[in-house]
Amino acid sequence: MYLKVNMAHVLVLGGCGFVGRNLVAYLIENNLVERVRVADKTPPQTAWMNEYHKGIFEGSKVEFRQANLLNPSHIERAFDVENGNFDYVVNCGVGVRYGQAEDVYKESVLQLDLNCAKKAGELKVKKYIQISTGQVYSSDKKASSEESKLSPWTLVAKYKLKVEEELKNIEGLNYVIVRPAIIYGIGDVDGLTPRLIIGAVYKQLGEKMKLLWTKDLRMSTVNVKDAARAIWFLCEKGEVSSIYNVADKSESTQGTISDLVCQVFNIEYDFAGSVISNMARLNMSGAVEESNEKHLAPWSEACARDEVRNTPLSPYLDQELLYNNNLHVDGSKIEGIGFQYEYPQLKVEYLRDVVNDYVKLGVFPPSLSHEN
Repeated sequence: MYLKVNMAHVLVLGGCGFVGRNLVAYLIENNLVERVRVADKTPPQTAWMNEYHKGIFEGSKVEFRQANLLNPSHIERAFDVENGNFDYVVNCGVGVRYGQAEDVYKESVLQLDLNCAKKAGELKVKKYIQISTGQVYSSDKKASSEESKLSPWTLVAKYKLKVEEELKNIEGLNYVIVRPAIIYGIGDVDGLTPRLIIGAVYKQLGEKMKLLWTKDLRMSTVNVKDAARAIWFLCEKGEVSSIYNVADKSESTQGTISDLVCQVFNIEYDFAGSVISNMARLNMSGAVEESNEKHLAPWSEACARDEVRNTPLSPYLDQELLYNNNLHVDGSKIEGIGFQYEYPQLKVEYLRDVVNDYVKLGVFPPSLSHEN
């Protein structure tokens, strides 16, 4: 017999990560759960959490279990139900960053996710939420609904899609798939934060920020607080075996995002032009290496100057993310079952909040912040 929704028991896999910590915070802030267990290979104390999130994880309703979910015994540890079965299991883990060898994704995305899903099926949890990615869609300019053409353009997306395809074959699994746009907000490392760091670098250099391609390149976004709210909403109301996109109303593009980044740091930007962009297309590895070298040195110098000795942040952008690929995600289906976005537009103050939080945490050089 399951507990009432407002007394739910929830397991969050990868719960110390960017999305996971914000989901846990949302559940605790709104008194939506009896308890939350977080399973992650990284403990909260070393996960670069701000003081607020640390406080959430230290609360009596949150239980942490360190687990490498590639290890079968660690899966048993994470899913142990000695205090009662879980109503909902949310898999927030990406498993690995961009730019790795394909075998790494095969293990750390495909194998890991399927092992967790199979365990959730064995336990017959009420709902299993699989976080995928909007990068599974074709990279054209047309907005992608949940029924749109699938053509994954990163290795993370390739193996997340393989996971999606296998979920329907797992006995007893009541799954829902979430395909988010670029998630931004407090705790973001890989979404819009590298672009913020690059903006800070150009502030230091006193130069215009130079970009490949055009201002019209689609880059759909969603605030992490809305992503967390959507995940919980789908725990309660998502249709089993269904897919839901999560994306705001901003219709974000490389141009609109760059405008906001430049407002944060009071700089200007420009595009490299069609000739240079086409040359880069022919030698992307060289273009990416040159770009990252330009950004990494000033960032390292600023960190040294401001005595930022250790940081998870970097201006490095992987080659997979710098191709001329549109990410245009239609996030309206979830609204059709009653969800409302509280952050429908990407705003400059939300990006400033990210920078301010990292400065306060001591991992972003204060001399590069917008307040200097």
